[in-house]
Amino acid sequence: MNGLRAVGIIGTGKYVPEKILTNSDLEKIVDTNDEWIVSRTGIKERHIAAPEQATSDLAYEAAIKALESAGMTADEIDLIIVATVTPDTFFPSTACILQDKLGAKNAAAFDLSAACSGFVYSLATATNFIKTGMYNNALIIGADCLSRITDYTDRNTCVLFGDGAGAVVIGEVPEGRGFQSFDLGAEGSGGPLLNLAGGGSRLPSSPETIENKNHFIYMNGREVFKFAVRVMGSATEAVLTKAGKTKEDIDLFVPHQANIRIIQSAMNRLDLPPEKCVINVDKYANTSAASIPLALVEAAEQNRMKEGDTVLMVGFGGGLTWGACVLVW
Repeated sequence: MNGLRAVGIIGTGKYVPEKILTNSDLEKIVDTNDEWIVSRTGIKERHIAAPEQATSDLAYEAAIKALESAGMTADEIDLIIVATVTPDTFFPSTACILQDKLGAKNAAAFDLSAACSGFVYSLATATNFIKTGMYNNALIIGADCLSRITDYTDRNTCVLFGDGAGAVVIGEVPEGRGFQSFDLGAEGSGGPLLNLAGGGSRLPSSPETIENKNHFIYMNGREVFKFAVRVMGSATEAVLTKAGKTKEDIDLFVPHQANIRIIQSAMNRLDLPPEKCVINVDKYANTSAASIPLALVEAAEQNRMKEGDTVLMVGFGGGLTWGACVLVW
């Protein structure tokens, strides 16, 4: 393989906050109901971070479990990437905060912002570092506290989002195992369809940005849905072609958990039976960068993957972005 190392997942961990916000809880806050939410999204409940918890706290809990799963200590990690759109602070990065909490003194650390595609983007980035021998072991975490940027007076968006973190340790694996291909992409012209406008250099925080609710998620649901259905299919087909595989080779499908209808559309396009798909959107809602790793780790905990299985992960998110990868477990 041109002297490049095979790279795969060698440890997994996840964490969700204790507090659960159900659809019936939301009925008391905003004009909505359980039947409407479930029929349109598949979501029944979501986990919400405690007031004292920030994204790095969720990431830490997931990271500790991933390190234990890999049989590693923090000082064996030489790269930490946190995929998030809800960092503790603009700077230092959440990855640097996490590096300090873990005591991972040998690790470079940075955040990656690709919204719900962030975990796959981070996997691709770290895999290339390890393939070339620059680093040996990377800790990749998708973590978000979307409850912090959700407008709970907006019935169209407040039902969709939750908080959580999923983590993996990646490193060298036997030849033929690990990541086989990646497909990453962006459609920046769609940025205004899903964004958080306030707080950056374009619209610095001010009484006006607060009054205009510029610090909350804005989403054009109809257009994002159309984009998602399109790219979930096209990215899946592209990444399979790059790996030299077909949809018949997929043993487990791990899609971004945003909406059950989008997931079902992708399954139909791939002719996948339900038992080959991981679905937990009902329990966690859309957790952005945490979504795919939460689903992957849950599948690993349930022994839904055996050695040699072909796993396909695919997601889409703000940017607009998309990312897919094929992994031999």
